[in-house]
Order: sequence, then structure tokens, then C-alpha cells
Amino acid sequence: MKIIQVAIPVPLRKVFDYRLPDKLTNADKLSIGSRVSVPFGKKSVVGIVSSLDVDVHYDESKLKSIEAILDDFPALSTHIMMLGAWLSEYYLHPIGETLFTMLPASLRKDNVLTECKADYFQIPESIDRKVAVESLSSAKRQLSLFRELMDGMRRKADIKNVYSTQTVNALKDKQFLEQVEITEPQGGWQNKLDVTEKFDANVEQAIAISAINRSAGYGGFLLDGITGSGKTEVYLQVLEKILNTGQQILILVPEIGLTPQTVSRFKTRFGDIVASMHSGLTDTQRMQVWHQARRGDVGIVIGTRSSIFLPFKDLGMIIVDEEHDDSFKQQDGLRYHARDLAVYRAVKLDIPLVMGSATPSLESLHNANTKKYHHLTLTSRAGDASLPSQHLLNITGQSLLCGIAQGLLDKMQIQLAQGNQVLIFVNRRGFAPSLLCHQCGHVETCNGCESPFTVHSLARNLQCHRCGEHTYLPQKCPQCGNHDLSTQGQGTEQLEQFLTQYFPDYSAVRIDSDSTRSKARLNEILEAINSNKHQILVGTQILSKGHHFPNVTLAIVLDLDALLFSADFRAPEKMGQLITQLSGRAGRANKTGEVWMQTHQPQHPLTQDLVNNGFMDFSRSLLEEREGASLPPFSFQALLRVESRDIDKVMAFLNYAKSMLSQFKNVKIIGPMPCLIEKKQGRMRYQMIINCRVRAYLISAMRQVLVELEAHKLSSRLRWQVDVQPQDFS
Repeated sequence: MKIIQVAIPVPLRKVFDYRLPDKLTNADKLSIGSRVSVPFGKKSVVGIVSSLDVDVHYDESKLKSIEAILDDFPALSTHIMMLGAWLSEYYLHPIGETLFTMLPASLRKDNVLTECKADYFQIPESIDRKVAVESLSSAKRQLSLFRELMDGMRRKADIKNVYSTQTVNALKDKQFLEQVEITEPQGGWQNKLDVTEKFDANVEQAIAISAINRSAGYGGFLLDGITGSGKTEVYLQVLEKILNTGQQILILVPEIGLTPQTVSRFKTRFGDIVASMHSGLTDTQRMQVWHQARRGDVGIVIGTRSSIFLPFKDLGMIIVDEEHDDSFKQQDGLRYHARDLAVYRAVKLDIPLVMGSATPSLESLHNANTKKYHHLTLTSRAGDASLPSQHLLNITGQSLLCGIAQGLLDKMQIQLAQGNQVLIFVNRRGFAPSLLCHQCGHVETCNGCESPFTVHSLARNLQCHRCGEHTYLPQKCPQCGNHDLSTQGQGTEQLEQFLTQYFPDYSAVRIDSDSTRSKARLNEILEAINSNKHQILVGTQILSKGHHFPNVTLAIVLDLDALLFSADFRAPEKMGQLITQLSGRAGRANKTGEVWMQTHQPQHPLTQDLVNNGFMDFSRSLLEEREGASLPPFSFQALLRVESRDIDKVMAFLNYAKSMLSQFKNVKIIGPMPCLIEKKQGRMRYQMIINCRVRAYLISAMRQVLVELEAHKLSSRLRWQVDVQPQDFS
């Protein structure tokens, strides 16, 4: 009797044994990575075969049999299965859930997976073509279609785009045309490769291009280029060499908003060989890209973090653009980091990996400093553009209009009058962060999170930005009944309204997650900005995400202190990256740009270092601090987060975990302590950080402790998860 092992998407760190019955007609198609339908408990579920011909030492007759084989070929290739095994091991996540995370949503159901088929038109073999041509001499469109089919069968969809249904049906009625369904031929993108004239690289770009092109096999390259230095042109020129060999390229971008402009630029250079993959696509569209990558039907795929799981036919290079961005880290379920997976795939496939950023992560800089990556730098902007000047504005004691100093409003007036655009950054969406009763001091608060509601004037409601709860906007204080309610602080909505009134001759536009809920809406706004329909840009971090605004000459950061002061040890790094990226939006064309940052702490050594010495010197200082404190990248971390409405159960579970971890001498335990967001949706949230200088030792210790934690009586009564190399402590 043949026994196989199947991984099932359940939170159990094991695979399950099943019998393979002889009656299955397509048993010859079964292989590792195939999806099967199996009984599990009282229902049937989809599983993935992880092992074949397993030897067992118990009564085989007690095993259940698999019910069906769902795939004509493995849904997960050998390489992707290997990647899944590493992911499960490294991120301490159940193997079944890990493998299913790597599948397109359509394949997580019991849909049958077969090779792509399509309808084609052809001329029946029995037709005398010479006679047919003579008989069609008076029907020009029918004759044109027949002559086209004489050169070979044609895809039905392509024919329908050129010829009318009447023409097609007329040939069918004369039996000069027949429809057949065939398996689509694989590949073919090489025939569509159409390279347009490339730009002349400057000296630094040429050095970077040459270094990457000389790479034989795996090579990790950190392309460290200031904003506007032409990193994309380097990408374009290095991947041209790979494409000419017939290999495919994966380009990872952090945000869905960056995908359209990146796709457009690559299509302009290489023709219609580019596909995109992101959360804005339907399941069917994502499945189509999955097939295109697997079959080799596209040369380039540009996508967000989940694109790292695509099963390419012949992958030749991976590019991670804006590699520092937190969006590459998944924050629920399998908490993987796409940049780390890109490194793993590149090593295993023995192909080059290029990671680009104007503000590299400290982890990547450390790897470059220790020679794990080749460090390539671009220190000057492309063309005639120059870096903007950076200035700190001490607002201590100053009167502010909607949070903006009068001096900066005057500077805005000057720039707008010259036909330029102005960018204002505030890291708060909505109208105001809180609603206060002036009579009794009552603040409208979310009961589940115990945090102030944010006022949204356009929606006329109050929203909790932690849990999503919303309620009506009150007309009087529910505590004392007074009507004197006032908002506190400024959000993007309030700034947009104020600036529209203050500068009535100019158009202001708001760019945040409320105003750009759809990809199409974001594209509309970006196009309007670049056509100068809007002169004042108000927004959150979305503004810093690599957009090209050639007319922006002034960028203003309203609250620098809020970015700097945080309990998160990564706050200074994120602040430096955000300020540098925002600065990069100004002065990108041939216009001089300047950046002003409002602060109550102008003499703070970190901001002084960033403004006066630049991001590279700033990052070196942070690396020295991290090394002295034994923090990443000089150590490795795992985060144990626990949530419950009962704080006693949370603390009991975390203290038990701490007692288990205390047996390992080489780990440092920080906590238990509250998360930065202590309460959410009525549940108390606490965490414990486990720090270790040796990654393998940390993973081994955590694996042993997880066995004990899963057996604990409180395990099933709490929400808890482990996050390896966490990026978010909120």
C-alpha cells in the first residue's frame, strides 16, 4: 500500500499520512507539490503532497485515503517547495499554512489545475485550398481571413478583434473554417522583445551596470543611490542583458501605487513583455499572471511582496526596488519579509540580486559593510537636477495657522506665484486626531481601544484608526450636554481645507489612504499633479513612495518630533528614511528645491546629523548605536505577542514562556511589556522580545519553547503569535 504525506492549512506543525488508493485513474500525475483532496475531520479539504512512498510503523488500515488528485502538474514546483520548507523553518510557521500562503487564492480551493487551453480557428484538412480561394473571390473579408488561416491556425480571440462575427460564421457555414481547442504553446515573449534606444549612463551608473553585468551566478548588489540619481535606468540596462539570454526578471516594488508607473516605464523600453502582480487584481487576473510566469509567457513581472512566490520558468534576476520599505514585511499570518526571500531564491537559483534604495535599511548596509553584498553608490542626480537644501525651523513659541508657521506660508506663496508646486507632509489622515468638550474636557474615545476617535469631516463621523470602529459625529458632549466641542490637532482633511481657503487662487489635493482607496483614483491624482492641475499637495507617507513630481520645489514636514520620539528602537531609522525620501520629491527637474522641517527640538543630535551630514553618515551613527546595544542587525529577534480580554491570562502565559526561555543562556529576554498599542478591540496586548546574537541558536530555542507553549492549557484560550525579525512593535 502506498502512503503519502500531505500538508494541510491548519495551525499544526506537522504533515498527515494518507493512503493512495489504486482506483485513482490519474495516480501517475501525483508528485511532490501536487494538490489533493483529502478527508480531514468531518469535511474534505485541499492539501499539498509533501512526501511520497512513506514508510510507517503502525496499522496502515487505519489511514484515510485521498479522495482526488486536483493537478495535472504540481501546483508548487520543486524549487517553491524547497522555499516553503525554509520559510516554515525560519519563520516558525506551520508547514501547511506556509505552503498555502504561497499559492494563488484560486488554487487554495479545490479547482482543477490543467494546462492553459484556448480556442483556435483553422482550415479543415479536407478542404482544397485552391478551390476555396476561387469560390471566395467575391467575398473580400472572407477571402482575407481564409488567406490568413492558410499560414497557420489563429487564436479565436485575435481573429474576433479583426473580423466580424458575420465573416467568421460565413466561413463556418461553407465548412472552410473549424474551431479547435488546443493547449497553448509556452513561451514566446522573446519574439515581442522590442528594445527602444536607451539613455547614456553617467560614470557612476556605468560602473554599477558593469559590476552587475560581470556577475556570474549569484551576486548580491546594494544599489545605494540618492533620490533622482537614475537607479531605474541602471535596472533597465542590466536586465536587458538577462532578457537577451531568454531569461525572466522579477521586480519587487513596495506599494501597489508604484506598480503602474514602473510598468509603464519598462513597457516603453522593452515592449509588451511585462506583467504586473498586486492586490488590486482579481483572483482570476492573478492566476493568469501565475500561469504566464510559470509557462514563460512574460519576460518581466513587476509586483508587490507576494510576487516573490511566483513559479518562474527560467528566472534570471531579481530586483528589489526601495528595499528598505516596511511594506515588504507581511504583518499577519506567515510574517515573511520579501527581501529576505529574494535573497534565498537568488542564492538557490544562482542568479544576481539587485536591491536599490536612496535610504538603505541598516540590515542591508551592514551586509554591505561585511562584504556580503557589493555596495554600489550613485551620489549625484541624473541630468541637471540638484539635491534640495534642508532646513530645520524652530517653532518653539511661534503662533501657528493650522499647524503651519507664518514664515512657511509666506514661502509657499512665493513658490506658488512662480508656477511651482508645494508638498506638505503630515502623518495623520482625517480632519483632527481628537474631539474635545471645551466645558468639561471629555474626549470622545473608542471603548474597545481606549484611544481617541479621529474626526473625519467629509464622512461626518468619528473613526478609530486602530480597530476601524466608527460612530456618528456628536452635536453635543455626551458627558455634560454642552455644545462647545472643538477638534484638537490637524489631519490631512483639515490642512487641505485650510490651504484651499488661504490660497484661493491655487488648487490643493489630498493624498492619503482615504482619498486613494482605489488604484485608479491614485493614478488619476498623480496624473493631475504632473499636469499641474493641482499646485498644493497635502498627504501622508504615500507622498514619499518614489513618485516623480518635477514641479515640486518646496517640501514641508509639519511635525518632525512625532517621527523621532517613539518607544520603537527603529524610529530614528524610519524618520531618517522618510525625511530623505520626502526631500527627494523636491527639485527633481532643473528647478532648485528646498525642504523645511518644523520642530521644537532643532538641536537634537540625530536631526542635526541627518540635515548637515546626509543619510549615509546618519546611518553609520545608528549602526554604531545598534552595535553597542546589541540590536539588529548585530543580533536577531523573535517577538511573542499575546492578546486577550483577561490580562491575568496574558501575563500567566507570557511568564510561562519566559521561564521556558530562561533555560537558554545565550538569549536575552525583554518583557513582558505592553505593546505600543496596549488595547485594541477590547483585548489587552502584551509582548516579549527574545534577542540573540546567533540566528540558528534563537530559532532552535524558539522551536523547542513553541512545543511547550502549544501544549499549555491557556494556548487555545488566547490569541498569540510569533514574529521572527519583527519590524512593528505596535
